[in-house]
Parts: sequence; structure tokens; C-alpha cells
Amino acid sequence: MALTNPEDAALPVWQAQDGSPIACTEKIKVLNENFRELQQLALDALEDGVLMGCSEVHLRAALHELIDSLKLTFAA
Repeated sequence: MALTNPEDAALPVWQAQDGSPIACTEKIKVLNENFRELQQLALDALEDGVLMGCSEVHLRAALHELIDSLKLTFAA
């Protein structure tokens, strides 16, 4: 049986370092909210760029690169 996010099946199942699902409902709520906010911000940036004449493919690649380049500001 596949795991589903208890709040919204369209959202990821948040996992700990060992692969086990995060069980704390408050943590899940925060993670879901952050995900939705980031999703909307990324969509806004993508749409703005396309409307201003940028290539959608280039914008998507740039957003992927941005996410991949993020570094934690604390020791994990």
C-alpha cells in the first residue's frame, strides 16, 4: 500500500533521514504549507518569465538549478 499525505494526497509524504514517514501532524502542516507557498512562488516566477518572453524550458532549468544549489545554513 502506497503512503499518502494525510492532509492532501497531491502533496509528498514527508520522510525522515531513515526513510520513515514524518508522523507529527504539526510538522506535516508546516511542511505542507511551505511546499504550497514555494509551489505558488515558482509558478508565479515561471508565468512572469514566459509573459516577458523567456523560454519556459530555460526558466524551468533555472528553477531546478536554484533548488539544487541551495545549501543548509545550519549543521544537519
